[in-house]
Amino acid sequence: MPFRVALLDDHQQVALSLTGFPGDVEAVAFADHVADPAQLVARLRGFDAVVCMRERTPVTAEVLDALPDLRLVITTGLRNASIDVAAAHARGVTVCGARGPAARASTTEHTWALLLALARNLPAQDAAIRSGGWQLGLGTVLAGSTLGLLGLGTLGAAMVPVARALGMHVTAWSPNLTAARAAEIGVEAPDRTTFFRTADVLSVHLVLSARSAGAVGAAELALMKPTALLVNTSRGPIVDEQALLDALHAGRLGGAALDVYDTEPLPADHPLRTAPRTVLAPHTGYASRQSYAEYFADVTDDVAAFRAGTPVRVIDPPEGTP
Repeated sequence: MPFRVALLDDHQQVALSLTGFPGDVEAVAFADHVADPAQLVARLRGFDAVVCMRERTPVTAEVLDALPDLRLVITTGLRNASIDVAAAHARGVTVCGARGPAARASTTEHTWALLLALARNLPAQDAAIRSGGWQLGLGTVLAGSTLGLLGLGTLGAAMVPVARALGMHVTAWSPNLTAARAAEIGVEAPDRTTFFRTADVLSVHLVLSARSAGAVGAAELALMKPTALLVNTSRGPIVDEQALLDALHAGRLGGAALDVYDTEPLPADHPLRTAPRTVLAPHTGYASRQSYAEYFADVTDDVAAFRAGTPVRVIDPPEGTP
């Protein structure tokens, strides 16, 4: 019997072309997203391994219980909050990661692409030309403005050199940000209220957790300038969607560029699709030719190593898990 591998959420339909499985591996790629757990289980019955694209599809204890043939779960990335690693471990299912170093540069460049498109009103300008029009509205110059980084980890810090090249002033804030870290990166670290009040651009780079969910809510948006721009390429729930919609419709925010959402794919009738002064992307910050080539090379290697009895890049349950 072949070793069967399911590749989930292959929206770009490139997974099979980027893997190099041997002939005794049967790989099936699914381009659509299945949110219903029962439908997901029906789709995955009989597969030995499942490859998750980032955190698109939750692999819960209930899903694992319904898939007795499943022996291996692979995630692109080296962590995935949507996979119940402890439940998998308890059921004898190995969880492995796949590296994608280029995803960091990809996300940073994507963040700047969204920000510049928003600042220069490019989607509306493009639509105007395609409909027979010409100049529409005025763009915003970023030089001399303040970029506020909500989070100064690897991705937040990667924003700084470009901001400096554009002549922007940079500040940062997060619950755990230290003066030493701010000095290391070379940015100012004002108090929380000052941070939100002075940011001309707010770029979100926090890791989603129970603590960071809703970190940008109605109170934070009320502190910001009515001309300020918000960019989120981290995770949707960090920004309160309803508060953001209210601020956009009331004219209390200059605009928002979003790559991430509470529900993904974004529902067809979601109000963000028609919200004013927005630039929307379908969570593709990490997605590039280079990062996908890296991810799927590791996926191929993960499958081979598991079948050889020497799994690599194994993701263990959190410490203290029974």
